[in-house]
Amino acid sequence: MEIAICGVADVPELASLFVEMENYYFGHGVVSYDDMSTYLADKVFSTYSGVTVVGARKNGVLVGFATFTLMFPAPLCSGQAFMKELFTSEIARGQGVGKSLIRFIANFAIKHGCSRLDWTAEKSNPKAGAFYLSLGAALIEEKQYFRLEGEGLEKFVSRVE
Repeated sequence: MEIAICGVADVPELASLFVEMENYYFGHGVVSYDDMSTYLADKVFSTYSGVTVVGARKNGVLVGFATFTLMFPAPLCSGQAFMKELFTSEIARGQGVGKSLIRFIANFAIKHGCSRLDWTAEKSNPKAGAFYLSLGAALIEEKQYFRLEGEGLEKFVSRVE
């Protein structure tokens, strides 16, 4: 298996895998390949995204990806890596793809001065939680996760105080 950082040239292959992810989580046909290709090129790989995309290839075929960012500051003059997405194609699940992607990110984080790697998982996905715990990750229960979204985000921005 080969794990490598992806770039805009990888968008055609990545778009197929991102569409598979969207179908897996939100139902078949929620986003088209063309829309996803444009989204990846214009947003994910934009100058301002701050996201690194890592791909996993088996026999030359892209079978998984993860996205992450490095954030500073973190405690004791270090950094923090945050993994946003991790997805393995159905054809490669259970073959160590996810673990290899996380190991790549962890190694990258350490080499760039980060003292921790964080990510979230949906409580409705107990398999993911069990997988992450099997890697030796700790479940951080004392943190709260906040979100402004959709109409609430728009209202907050437009509120005059």
